[in-house]
Amino acid sequence: MSSFTTKPPHVDLNPLTHDDFLSRRQFLSQMGTGLGGIALACLLAEEASASMQSEWAPRQLQYPAKAKRIIQIFCPGAVSQLDTFDYKPELILRHGQAMPGQEKLVTFQGGNGALMKSPWGWKQHGQSGKWVSDLLPHLAGCVDDMAFIHSLTAKSNTHGPAMLQMNTGFILEGFPSMGAWTTYALGTLNKDLPAFVAIPDPRGMPPNGPANWSAGFLPATFQGTPFSNDQPIANLKSPAGTDSKSERELRQYLEELNQDHLKHHPGQSELSARIGAYELAARMQLSAPEATDLSRETPETLKLYGADSSDVIRAGYAKNCILARRLLERGVRFVQLYCGAHASAVDGNLNWDAHKTLKKDYERHAPIMDQPTAALLHDLKRRGLLEDTLVLWTTEFGRMPTHQTGSEGRDHNPMGFTAWMAGAGVKSGFSYGETDEFGYQAVKDVCTIYDFHATVLRLLGIDHKKLTYYHNGSFRRLTDVHGEVITPLLA
Repeated sequence: MSSFTTKPPHVDLNPLTHDDFLSRRQFLSQMGTGLGGIALACLLAEEASASMQSEWAPRQLQYPAKAKRIIQIFCPGAVSQLDTFDYKPELILRHGQAMPGQEKLVTFQGGNGALMKSPWGWKQHGQSGKWVSDLLPHLAGCVDDMAFIHSLTAKSNTHGPAMLQMNTGFILEGFPSMGAWTTYALGTLNKDLPAFVAIPDPRGMPPNGPANWSAGFLPATFQGTPFSNDQPIANLKSPAGTDSKSERELRQYLEELNQDHLKHHPGQSELSARIGAYELAARMQLSAPEATDLSRETPETLKLYGADSSDVIRAGYAKNCILARRLLERGVRFVQLYCGAHASAVDGNLNWDAHKTLKKDYERHAPIMDQPTAALLHDLKRRGLLEDTLVLWTTEFGRMPTHQTGSEGRDHNPMGFTAWMAGAGVKSGFSYGETDEFGYQAVKDVCTIYDFHATVLRLLGIDHKKLTYYHNGSFRRLTDVHGEVITPLLA
């Protein structure tokens, strides 16, 4: 056994002399220096903390920003423009006839029959006189706040790739989503919740799942965080028996350890980002439950959205709309809200993919989407949030004006479909672009999804050509090497 001896400390027993005392001037001088040291220590601590948040620092804008935040409503399955927002009187007149020049047309699932009018009537609404299908009575009352794009085109007629293009700009997986690009460019508006949240349909995940809100090759911190109303974030709830005091003390101790570890590994952005992510997760244990607590909403608000409906799916989407608004209020920069899930083998009617029984399918889906979405617009407007929030309504492509052979539904059609915007910086009560007389393909002011994305970024104050990230030898961007801003849409 080894033995250790220690030398006793030197103790000066001489009494203090007059020279050992400080004058008033010396005392104030040294106190000021000491306080300066304390201030410096605080600044260094803040700098260390800020280094973990450096990725969230907003980048320089090229234009005055009209929008501070975005909510993107996505309806998977390809909503039919001809049964919702793209009124075609000629299609009604020529119902049952062959489409001229396309008598033997073959599309995604095979041959097409005759032209098929919408099963619903149409009426004009608002001061703009916009024609909307009777399928959507609540959204029809919001047309004076919307800007419609009727001439969108997509690169794929398959749901998965087309959804990816609408969400990421590319038909292949592995590219950053629009929400990831937005938060990469603009940073976060809050410190206790994610900057980018995805809210799947109550019935399940959309086609492609998390690839729709992926960060791709951007730093992982910019990927979307999936939320739901019943369980905000998986695996985030504190274990039973843990009190808030001990949890705060544990987090404080972990922060000290993390800061010490980071100090010994300067310049490692991945480490600082990982630490920042863990700290955000810890803060969300307190902030996320509050944000998702709909019991704080008034009965009037719940009724406005239809969250009090006896239809569980309808009430579920309505609650997700309220959740989206609450997240926007609390500084979430980008919310992606889904109305429709991946079709299952048992029930293919979980989304808007109406190949066989369009009338039956849409009479199920439209009430789920219509009232809550209209209520969301109304609620954002009355709270003053619509002034700097951009609302996007999107789907992956449109449907054919003809019926599929042997069915009462419509096949896929990427050659012309509709999306709309509302809110910050958007010209209200406005329609842009046209499809032909039957709604088959875009013929006037034809737009690509690249143009759509370029316009969204412009409303955020970003030049889409300058928002780039170097990856695999190329400066990548949301709009690839394409895209023009749809300037007539801008207010």
